[in-house]
Amino acid sequence: MEMLRRSSVFAAEVMEVFDRSPTDKELVSQAKALCRDYINSRLIQAGVSWGKPEYNAPVPGGKLAEVSTILLRLGDELEYIRPNVYRNIARQLNISLHSETVVSDAFLAVAAQIFTAGITWGKVVSLYAVAAGLAVDCVRHAQPAMVHTIVDCLGEFVRKTLVTWLKRRGGWADITKCVVNTDPSLRSHWLVAAVCSFGHFLKAIFFVLLPER
Repeated sequence: MEMLRRSSVFAAEVMEVFDRSPTDKELVSQAKALCRDYINSRLIQAGVSWGKPEYNAPVPGGKLAEVSTILLRLGDELEYIRPNVYRNIARQLNISLHSETVVSDAFLAVAAQIFTAGITWGKVVSLYAVAAGLAVDCVRHAQPAMVHTIVDCLGEFVRKTLVTWLKRRGGWADITKCVVNTDPSLRSHWLVAAVCSFGHFLKAIFFVLLPER
Protein backbone atom coordinates (compact mmCIF):
# COMPACT_ATOMS: atom_id res chain seq x y z
CA MET A 1 0.00 0.00 0.00
CA GLU A 2 1.01 3.62 -0.57
CA MET A 3 1.61 4.52 3.09
CA LEU A 4 4.33 1.91 3.41
CA ARG A 5 6.01 2.07 0.02
CA ARG A 6 8.90 -0.23 -0.72
CA SER A 7 11.87 0.97 1.30
CA SER A 8 14.16 -0.70 -1.23
CA VAL A 9 14.08 2.66 -3.02
CA PHE A 10 16.09 4.01 -0.11
CA ALA A 11 18.35 0.99 0.35
CA ALA A 12 21.21 1.95 -1.96
CA GLU A 13 21.09 5.59 -0.90
CA VAL A 14 20.78 5.30 2.87
CA MET A 15 23.35 2.53 3.28
CA GLU A 16 26.12 4.41 1.48
CA VAL A 17 25.88 7.56 3.59
CA PHE A 18 26.96 5.81 6.78
CA ASP A 19 30.52 5.91 5.46
CA ARG A 20 30.52 9.72 5.36
CA SER A 21 28.81 12.70 6.92
CA PRO A 22 25.12 12.50 5.91
CA THR A 23 23.26 15.45 4.44
CA ASP A 24 20.04 16.83 5.90
CA LYS A 25 18.04 15.19 3.12
CA GLU A 26 19.66 11.82 3.73
CA LEU A 27 18.99 11.98 7.47
CA VAL A 28 15.32 12.73 6.82
CA SER A 29 15.06 9.89 4.27
CA GLN A 30 16.61 7.52 6.79
CA ALA A 31 14.26 8.77 9.52
CA LYS A 32 11.22 8.00 7.35
CA ALA A 33 12.56 4.58 6.30
CA LEU A 34 13.12 3.73 9.97
CA CYS A 35 9.63 4.96 10.80
CA ARG A 36 8.06 2.70 8.15
CA ASP A 37 9.98 -0.25 9.53
CA TYR A 38 8.99 0.56 13.12
CA ILE A 39 5.32 1.00 12.20
CA ASN A 40 5.25 -2.20 10.16
CA SER A 41 6.71 -4.10 13.10
CA ARG A 42 4.07 -2.73 15.48
CA LEU A 43 1.23 -3.47 13.06
CA ILE A 44 2.38 -7.07 12.83
CA GLN A 45 2.82 -7.23 16.59
CA ALA A 46 -0.71 -5.89 17.10
CA GLY A 47 -2.10 -8.48 14.70
CA VAL A 48 -3.75 -5.77 12.64
CA SER A 49 -5.06 -6.89 9.26
CA TRP A 50 -4.73 -4.09 6.74
CA GLY A 51 -3.99 -5.65 3.41
CA LYS A 52 -0.69 -6.47 1.76
CA PRO A 53 1.66 -3.48 2.01
CA GLU A 54 4.24 -2.81 -0.67
CA TYR A 55 7.00 -2.82 1.85
CA ASN A 56 10.47 -4.30 2.28
CA ALA A 57 12.57 -4.08 5.42
CA PRO A 58 16.05 -2.53 5.18
CA VAL A 59 18.52 -4.86 3.50
CA PRO A 60 19.81 -7.41 6.06
CA GLY A 61 23.39 -6.79 7.10
CA GLY A 62 23.31 -3.10 6.17
CA LYS A 63 23.90 -0.23 8.57
CA LEU A 64 20.31 0.98 8.29
CA ALA A 65 19.06 -2.51 9.13
CA GLU A 66 21.26 -2.50 12.25
CA VAL A 67 19.93 0.89 13.30
CA SER A 68 16.36 -0.29 12.70
CA THR A 69 16.92 -3.43 14.79
CA ILE A 70 18.33 -1.43 17.69
CA LEU A 71 15.59 1.20 17.46
CA LEU A 72 12.97 -1.55 17.69
CA ARG A 73 14.83 -3.23 20.53
CA LEU A 74 14.98 -0.04 22.54
CA GLY A 75 11.34 0.59 21.70
CA ASP A 76 10.46 -2.85 23.06
CA GLU A 77 12.13 -1.98 26.37
CA LEU A 78 10.47 1.41 26.54
CA GLU A 79 7.02 0.02 25.81
CA TYR A 80 7.57 -2.86 28.26
CA ILE A 81 8.07 -0.42 31.13
CA ARG A 82 4.74 1.31 30.45
CA PRO A 83 2.68 -0.99 28.21
CA ASN A 84 -0.39 1.27 28.20
CA VAL A 85 1.37 4.56 27.53
CA TYR A 86 2.09 3.90 23.86
CA ARG A 87 -1.26 2.31 23.06
CA ASN A 88 -4.57 3.94 22.23
CA ILE A 89 -2.79 7.22 21.52
CA ALA A 90 -5.79 8.72 19.72
CA ARG A 91 -8.05 7.98 22.68
CA GLN A 92 -5.57 9.47 25.13
CA LEU A 93 -5.38 12.64 23.03
CA ASN A 94 -9.13 12.56 22.36
CA ILE A 95 -8.74 13.23 18.64
CA SER A 96 -10.58 12.12 15.51
CA LEU A 97 -8.67 9.96 13.05
CA HIS A 98 -10.78 11.01 10.07
CA SER A 99 -8.99 14.32 9.48
CA GLU A 100 -5.44 14.48 8.14
CA THR A 101 -5.05 17.95 9.62
CA VAL A 102 -6.11 16.81 13.09
CA VAL A 103 -3.80 13.80 13.02
CA SER A 104 -0.87 15.87 11.69
CA ASP A 105 -1.35 18.69 14.19
CA ALA A 106 -1.71 16.27 17.09
CA PHE A 107 1.39 14.29 16.21
CA LEU A 108 3.53 17.39 15.67
CA ALA A 109 2.28 18.91 18.94
CA VAL A 110 3.18 15.71 20.78
CA ALA A 111 6.60 15.61 19.09
CA ALA A 112 7.33 19.22 20.04
CA GLN A 113 6.30 18.59 23.65
CA ILE A 114 8.52 15.51 23.97
CA PHE A 115 11.61 17.55 23.08
CA THR A 116 10.86 20.76 24.99
CA ALA A 117 13.58 20.00 27.54
CA GLY A 118 16.21 18.87 25.04
CA ILE A 119 17.05 15.94 22.77
CA THR A 120 18.12 12.45 23.86
CA TRP A 121 18.02 9.08 22.17
CA GLY A 122 15.42 8.00 24.71
CA LYS A 123 13.11 10.75 23.52
CA VAL A 124 13.80 9.85 19.88
CA VAL A 125 12.75 6.27 20.60
CA SER A 126 9.66 7.63 22.38
CA LEU A 127 8.80 9.66 19.26
CA TYR A 128 8.89 6.53 17.12
CA ALA A 129 6.79 4.61 19.64
CA VAL A 130 4.16 7.38 19.53
CA ALA A 131 4.16 7.36 15.72
CA ALA A 132 3.69 3.59 15.66
CA GLY A 133 1.00 3.64 18.33
CA LEU A 134 -0.93 6.29 16.44
CA ALA A 135 -0.48 4.38 13.17
CA VAL A 136 -1.95 1.24 14.75
CA ASP A 137 -4.94 3.31 15.92
CA CYS A 138 -5.43 4.66 12.39
CA VAL A 139 -5.38 1.23 10.76
CA ARG A 140 -7.72 -0.19 13.38
CA HIS A 141 -10.16 2.63 12.68
CA ALA A 142 -10.10 2.01 8.93
CA GLN A 143 -7.83 4.97 8.18
CA PRO A 144 -4.70 3.27 6.78
CA ALA A 145 -3.87 6.22 4.53
CA MET A 146 -3.06 8.20 7.69
CA VAL A 147 0.03 6.02 8.18
CA HIS A 148 1.69 7.81 5.27
CA THR A 149 0.72 11.14 6.87
CA ILE A 150 2.35 10.13 10.15
CA VAL A 151 5.56 9.05 8.40
CA ASP A 152 5.72 12.36 6.53
CA CYS A 153 5.06 14.32 9.73
CA LEU A 154 7.87 12.52 11.51
CA GLY A 155 10.19 13.25 8.61
CA GLU A 156 9.26 16.93 8.69
CA PHE A 157 9.82 17.10 12.45
CA VAL A 158 13.23 15.48 12.07
CA ARG A 159 14.13 18.00 9.35
CA LYS A 160 13.16 21.00 11.48
CA THR A 161 14.21 19.84 14.94
CA LEU A 162 16.55 16.84 15.00
CA VAL A 163 18.81 17.09 11.94
CA THR A 164 21.44 19.35 13.56
CA TRP A 165 21.57 17.12 16.64
CA LEU A 166 21.88 14.00 14.48
CA LYS A 167 24.69 15.51 12.38
CA ARG A 168 26.69 16.33 15.52
CA ARG A 169 26.53 12.64 16.39
CA GLY A 170 27.46 11.43 12.95
CA GLY A 171 23.96 10.32 12.03
CA TRP A 172 21.53 7.58 13.01
CA ALA A 173 24.29 5.01 13.62
CA ASP A 174 25.04 6.78 16.92
CA ILE A 175 22.01 5.04 18.43
CA THR A 176 23.99 1.79 18.41
CA LYS A 177 25.96 3.14 21.38
CA CYS A 178 22.81 2.87 23.49
CA VAL A 179 23.16 -0.91 23.67
CA VAL A 180 26.94 -1.18 24.15
CA ASN A 181 26.71 -1.08 27.93
CA THR A 182 24.93 -4.13 29.32
CA ASP A 183 24.53 -2.75 32.85
CA PRO A 184 20.71 -2.81 33.38
CA SER A 185 20.81 0.14 35.79
CA LEU A 186 22.59 2.34 33.24
CA ARG A 187 20.47 1.17 30.35
CA SER A 188 17.27 1.91 32.25
CA HIS A 189 18.33 5.51 32.90
CA TRP A 190 17.38 6.85 29.47
CA LEU A 191 14.23 4.68 29.47
CA VAL A 192 12.96 6.21 32.69
CA ALA A 193 13.69 9.70 31.39
CA ALA A 194 11.79 8.99 28.19
CA VAL A 195 8.77 7.56 30.02
CA CYS A 196 8.71 10.48 32.46
CA SER A 197 8.73 12.98 29.62
CA PHE A 198 5.89 11.10 27.92
CA GLY A 199 3.85 11.03 31.10
CA HIS A 200 4.00 14.82 31.33
CA PHE A 201 3.38 15.58 27.69
CA LEU A 202 -0.01 13.86 27.50
CA LYS A 203 -1.45 16.37 29.95
CA ALA A 204 0.24 19.26 28.17
CA ILE A 205 -0.95 18.14 24.73
CA PHE A 206 -4.52 17.78 25.98
CA PHE A 207 -4.57 21.50 26.68
CA VAL A 208 -2.69 22.35 23.46
CA LEU A 209 -5.38 20.58 21.43
CA LEU A 210 -8.32 21.72 23.55
CA PRO A 211 -9.09 24.90 21.52
CA GLU A 212 -9.23 22.84 18.33
CA ARG A 213 -11.90 20.45 19.58
